[in-house]
Amino acid sequence: MIDDYIPDGQPMQTPTIVCLALLAPTLLLGQPAGNPASGSRSAVQTPHENETHFGSLRQLTFGGENAEAYFSFDERSLIFQSTRDAFRCDQQFIMDVATGTTRLVSTGKGRTTCGYYLPGDTTILYATTQFGSPDCPPSPDMSQGYVWAVYQDYDIVLADTGGAILRRLTSSPGYDAEATVSPLGDRIVFTSVRDADLDLYSMKLDGSDVRRLTHDIGYDGGAFYSWDGSMIVYRGWHYDDTTAAREYRSLLGRGLVRPSRMELFVMNADGTGRRQLTYSGAANFAPFFHPDGRRIIFASNLADPRGRDFDLYTIKVDGSGLKRITFNDTFDGFPMFTRDGKRLVFASNRGAGKRGETNIFIANWNETE
Repeated sequence: MIDDYIPDGQPMQTPTIVCLALLAPTLLLGQPAGNPASGSRSAVQTPHENETHFGSLRQLTFGGENAEAYFSFDERSLIFQSTRDAFRCDQQFIMDVATGTTRLVSTGKGRTTCGYYLPGDTTILYATTQFGSPDCPPSPDMSQGYVWAVYQDYDIVLADTGGAILRRLTSSPGYDAEATVSPLGDRIVFTSVRDADLDLYSMKLDGSDVRRLTHDIGYDGGAFYSWDGSMIVYRGWHYDDTTAAREYRSLLGRGLVRPSRMELFVMNADGTGRRQLTYSGAANFAPFFHPDGRRIIFASNLADPRGRDFDLYTIKVDGSGLKRITFNDTFDGFPMFTRDGKRLVFASNRGAGKRGETNIFIANWNETE
C-alpha cells in the first residue's frame, strides 16, 4: 500500500521504551525477529498516561519495518508486511498472536503490500510486483518533491498460507493493490488505475464482477468495509482546480502521487451515498470501523504543525465526535479492531530499537467516554 512512507518525507523517529525481561517472538526462518538478543527487549509496553483506551499493550515484532497487520477471520493470527532480514523490500508474513511464531507466506520475489485473509483462514490475498520483475522496484523519484510510488507492476493474487500463489486476480495494466475483504466474505474492495485514475473498485473473491465505485479526479484508496458489509470507509484527495488536476495526472503518468493531504470518506458498499467525514487538510489515512458501526478509528498528523507525528483518532460516522486515542510522539497507524471491539492491533515507532524501525502492537481496548 502506498502508506509505506509518512507524508512529510521524514524518517520515523524512535522513542525510548520501558522494558520488562520477556522473550521476543521468533521467526520460522532460523533466527529471531529483528535479531534481538533473547530477553533484551520487552513484549509488555507502558501506554502513555493519556492513552486511557489501552488497558494493556504488548509488542509483537522486534526489528525491521513492520506494518499493516490485519486479523484472520478467527482472530488467532495476523498477516502483515515487513522489510527484515535478507529482504530489501516488503514481504508478507503470518504471525500466531498467542505465541508470536511468524513465517513468510509470500514468495520473496518483488515487493508486496496489503495482505488480508479470506474466510476460512486458509487463503490470503496480497498485491505483488513479481510479475513485472523478481527484484525490488526502485524507490520513488524525490526530485519531484515528496511523493509516493504507485508501482505499475502491482497485481493482486490469491495464495494459500503455505506460500503458494493460487490465482492472479488482476492483470490489467497499471497499479492494482490495497485490497481488503468484506467481513461477510463475499467481496473485495481495492484501488486500481485501470481507468487512468486512482479509484476504488470491488470484485468477487474469484476476481469476477469488477465494479467501479468512485469517479472523482484524484486518489481514492485504503478502503475497508464496515462489519456488516454495508459501508466502505476510505481516504481520498480530489482535484477541482484544473492546474492541480493536471499536476496530479502528470505525476500519476510517471507512477507517482503526492500524499500530503488526505481526507476520510464513507459510502455504501455499492459506491452510492458518499459522504466526507474530515475537513482538516491533514494527512488522514488507515480508517477502520469500530464494531459498533458508529465510529471509525484512523491515523492522522492533524495535531502536529510539522506533520511528522501521527496518532490514532476516532470519529463518528456523521463526522462529529473527533477524539484523540494515542499520544506517542512519533508514529501510530494502521489500526484494526477485533470483531468484539476488545482488542486493537496497530503499527508504531514506539519500542523501536533504532531509527526507522516500526513494529506491531496489540492493546486491550477500554471503552471509555
